[in-house]
Amino acid sequence: MTHKAIAFQIAEHIDLRSIKKSFAGNLFYNDSSELMYFSENNKFFQILIYGVVVFSGYDEIKMSEIIEFIKPYCKNLLSEKMEEEFQINIVKDNDIFGYNEISISRFDPMIMRIIMLNVAQSVSLDYFSNQAEILLDITQRRTYQLEKTGKLKISGKRLRKFIAQSLNLKNRIAENLYIFDSPPEAWENEYLDKIDRELKKLFDINTRYRSIIEDINIIKENLDLFKDLMQHQRSNMLEWIIIILILVEIINIIIEKLI
Repeated sequence: MTHKAIAFQIAEHIDLRSIKKSFAGNLFYNDSSELMYFSENNKFFQILIYGVVVFSGYDEIKMSEIIEFIKPYCKNLLSEKMEEEFQINIVKDNDIFGYNEISISRFDPMIMRIIMLNVAQSVSLDYFSNQAEILLDITQRRTYQLEKTGKLKISGKRLRKFIAQSLNLKNRIAENLYIFDSPPEAWENEYLDKIDRELKKLFDINTRYRSIIEDINIIKENLDLFKDLMQHQRSNMLEWIIIILILVEIINIIIEKLI
């Protein structure tokens, strides 16, 4: 028997409380960051507060319908949703963790939840990584410009906006740190813990997370430098303005005495 878990990052945030009140489905699990529903024939879908929806057993039409239902409860919808697909094989033999698939000897909704959570974490890491790369690319272009010309050709307003973008991304990652933790159920069940640990290795969750944090730190270091340079340029400009005003005043005094 084979199942597929398909995760979509559709927004930056989903209002789970409102969805729980308005969606009439069979709720298998819920907490402040997750809703998981199930229906007959081992169909599951999971909604995560950090903007991800994961499906297993649903066709494309039904997945699209559910996503359309969720969209009004989303904050900062993505123009193009990101997705990741993962295959789950149910076998009689030993568990095997392979590239983009897992073969497991046990199957129940809680095991499925752990698998779907890891797929959700993986697609969310892709999203955060893309955002960090965009900011890092802009930072590197500004640094290259500074190296070649000795000047930082960016207005104070644009620099402040860029700093705000970087800080917002860092804050969003910090707010969602818990999504990369193992769920409490895995701590209490040896088999669930094994599945969770192996999947985190398979998806390279920890390494990818550290890479994003390193990118953010590089961006922050460069932004601090840019900010200091801007302040220095403003300070120099202010000094020249003061010098010019003093010269004008001296000239006025000299002219008055001559007259």
